[in-house]
Amino acid sequence: MTTTVDARERLIFALDVPTIEEAEALVGRLGDAVVFYKIGLELFTAGDAAGFVRLLKQAGKKVFVDLKLFDVPATVGRAVARLAELEVDFLSVHGNQAMMEAAAAARGSSRVLAVTALTSLDEGDMRDLGFPCEILELVASRARRAMEAGLDGVIASAREAAMLRAELGSRLMVVTPGIRPVANREEDDQKRVMTPAEAIRAGADHLVVGRPIRDAADPSAAAEAIVAEIAAALS
Repeated sequence: MTTTVDARERLIFALDVPTIEEAEALVGRLGDAVVFYKIGLELFTAGDAAGFVRLLKQAGKKVFVDLKLFDVPATVGRAVARLAELEVDFLSVHGNQAMMEAAAAARGSSRVLAVTALTSLDEGDMRDLGFPCEILELVASRARRAMEAGLDGVIASAREAAMLRAELGSRLMVVTPGIRPVANREEDDQKRVMTPAEAIRAGADHLVVGRPIRDAADPSAAAEAIVAEIAAALS
């Protein structure tokens, strides 16, 4: 685990909203409570995403562009290079060895994360997709291949974080979506979830949190509560 990272920087807020205007309003409401933002497919296709990334960077924020790039290696490499020009902090790829190697070669100062298994999938879903193995086996295999390709980390459920730490130590960063505070453990499309404290104790470096902050009556207070939980788990 990267223990030198401040607790506040370990929280990545997912800006899963349909317009740049809504994203800007959320960033304004959150103020100093959040310093790291994730931009996914929905928001990246909503307008001037590149301009929005630049605004966040100018405001001193960190940015994770989570597009899960998957294409022929040359195309992935060129897309990574364009994102690196925006000085994004993290970006994601979801592909085979050649795609990951192309991403690693083109990343500049950005850090590239490999998707292992989406947190919206469970064992039954994986079988339906044609993977004749358990999720833990698939995650471990993809993490090892990401490390061999020279990537910086993986995106994996916190439920797999302890296993990844046991197998790979601190050589790869582990970024975990599917984080739900105890008050937000309602049924949704995330099937492999943990609380912030559980995830940090399992070995996660960064936690991606969306709805529990976005949909809170006071998003800033919700973010501060998660930061406090992360700090307590690190102490």
